[in-house]
This record gives sequence, structure tokens and C-alpha cells, in this order.
Amino acid sequence: MRNHTLATAMALILVACSNGEDAQATQSSVNEVQSLADTSLADRVSFEKTAITTFDEPWAMTFLPDGRMLVTERPGKLLLVDQRGEKTPIAGVPEVDYGGQGGLGDVVLAPDFAATGKIYLSWVEAGKDDTRGAVVAHADLTLPSGETDADDAKADTPKISNLKIIWTQKPKVTGRGHYSHRMVFSPDGKYLFIGSGDRQKFDPAQDMSSNLGKIIRLFPDGTVPQNNPFVDMKDALPEIWTLGHRNILGLAFDSKGRLWNQEMGPKAGDELNLVQRGANYGYPVVSEGDHYDGKKIPRHETHPEFAAPKVSWDPTIAPSGLIFYSGNLFPSWKGSAFIGGLASEAIIRVSFDGEKAQEAERFPMDKRIREIEQGPDGALWVLEDGKGARLLRLTPASQQQPVMPDPEQ
Repeated sequence: MRNHTLATAMALILVACSNGEDAQATQSSVNEVQSLADTSLADRVSFEKTAITTFDEPWAMTFLPDGRMLVTERPGKLLLVDQRGEKTPIAGVPEVDYGGQGGLGDVVLAPDFAATGKIYLSWVEAGKDDTRGAVVAHADLTLPSGETDADDAKADTPKISNLKIIWTQKPKVTGRGHYSHRMVFSPDGKYLFIGSGDRQKFDPAQDMSSNLGKIIRLFPDGTVPQNNPFVDMKDALPEIWTLGHRNILGLAFDSKGRLWNQEMGPKAGDELNLVQRGANYGYPVVSEGDHYDGKKIPRHETHPEFAAPKVSWDPTIAPSGLIFYSGNLFPSWKGSAFIGGLASEAIIRVSFDGEKAQEAERFPMDKRIREIEQGPDGALWVLEDGKGARLLRLTPASQQQPVMPDPEQ
């Protein structure tokens, strides 16, 4: 289903008001009230946008059970962040190959994190002869106890340890783009899905002996489930779940347990796909966009053997980050997907009717949006892109802002 942006047919109303700025940038500096028009005026929603703190090229975030966050910065930092914006570097982060689109990537909690303290990280590592590729590892996260140890000033330093790489992009290639390396666990916690980009090499997305341009399914320990679709195919990597992808920058499950991904198309044709076992999504044979040099690519409708996107965008939104909203703060948004927009400098809400999808709203943010997550109380948390990128908390405009609890108390 091709989407020519419903939001361009309706003007969105933007009202901003400043409440002053904290010099330390650890607590909200700006409260901006934004009125947002849906395709139906009756569904109009407004929210307050509260700036919490800033980061240097943030890429991903995830919430801990106590409400604090883990945030990655692409140059190679993993930070523990409380909801007031206080940041603490986490020790033990591996060396990353930083440059282009590469560096430290995604971070997610193990399904049994409460019992094991295990987290999963993705990053880019260097290979031989100017090659590089993404890897995924799990590690043990040790958090501060809040108690002071007079004999060891570093006793309360958060750290990761027992780092073990469980998956590697194959082959490592030249260039510094399209790593993807997004991760998500299945709702039952049994499987880890990893997005692996085509690394701007095109054809490997259709090569079953390569895991580039694929979505991968593994057990949490990195071993391959024997019911994966290509386990018995000669010369195929058994970890492959789907193929024919370009640059996957969002993976998320909906409330029905269905897996979705969004990915960047070439010059246009960004996609939202329903990820189905063994499916081939066609890239680079087909796309809803064309090459940057103007060379045409056949559309999905010309090759029905390939799975077509449920939504595509032309012009590009440059998607980054994907969640399904399930909170109570914005009840009319339950079941919607939210996608961060880089080039579009927006947040895109997608609504669903079964397996059908369409863009429902586009919220101008005036900054490139790298990541979006749902907080424990149903607020939306948003990371801007680049240096000096803000962490924003979005809440209903009518809701009085609560005082954030101190997780150390």
C-alpha cells in the first residue's frame, strides 16, 4: 500500500511555549505544547514536549524495571540515565568502529533481566583490510547499590562484564553504512530477532550464503532454532528468518504477536513490513523507490513473488526507531505504531486495521528523530539525532507534570 502522506493533506497546528532553561540541562528546560490534528478532528491530541537532557549522537535507549534508562551513544558510550536527566557512564563497553553510520548501536534487556541482569548490545567491529561489520553480544549489567564503600571509590560504578559475542554480520565488507543491527525479543522471550542491513552492497540481500539484508532469528544464547525456515536449504545460513531487506532501523511486535519492521528505501520507498516466516521482501530486485543515480527499480507489483510493504513513503521519511504504543496516557493511540523520522524531522503515527496499515498522523518535531520508546507510565520518550541531541518526554498537555522519583531512594 503506497502512502503519499496523509499529513500533507492537513495542516498540523504547532504552539510552543517556553518555561525557561536549567543551566545543567539535567531537568526539563522547555515545555512545549503541541496541538496535533489527526485525520479526524474529533481525534485531535495534544501533548507537552519536555526536554530532559542532551547526548552526543545517541542511537538507542531502553527502560530498566526501576524507570531508569540505558542510552547508547554511537561514538562508544553506554549511559545509565534517570528520569531527571542525570547520566552515569557504564564501564566495560567494548571498543567500537566509529564512523559513517557505524559505532555503538542497540541495547535491549534480556527477557529474564530481573533475575539475571543480562543485557544485549550491538555495535560495529573492524575486520581485516578496511572491512567491518555489526556484532551482537550479551553481557551482565551491574548497577550501583546506592551504598558507599570507603575502601573502593569505584564500587558503585555501573559496569558490564562477561561480554560474549553471539552473532556477527557475514561477510565483513568495506564501507560504513547500512549496518541496521536493531534487536527485539519475541513476546514469549524465546527468540531474539536481529535486523542486518545490506551494507550498501545490494545483491547480498538475496544471497542466502550471506546474512546481509536479512532478519535473523536466534535463541537468546545465539544458537539457531531448528525450525527456522532455511535450516535445511543447501548453502543457506540457518539463522535467516527473512531476506530482501535494505536498511532495517526498527523492529517491534504488535499486541497480536506479529513482528513488523521499518526500513529505509533507496532514494524513496521507505517501507513498513509485516515480517512473515521465510518471506522475501525483494530488495534490490524490487523497491517502492529508485536508485540515487536515477536508475529505475521495478515496483513490488511487477513481481508478486516478493512480499510487498504494508506502507511505503515517497518522498522519504528516513525512518528510525519503531514501537507499538500500549500505554494509558494516550488512550486513543493504543495499538498505533510510532516511527521516528530523520530526514522528515517528524514522528509518524501509523494506524492498523488487522494487517492493513496507513499513516494516520505526522507530528513535526523540527529535529531529526533517532529513537522513540514508551516509558513505564505510558509517556513517549524521544531521542533526537546528532550532537547535542535532546531527550524529550511527551505527555498529554492536560496532565500536570509529576515530580520524578529518585531511583536511588
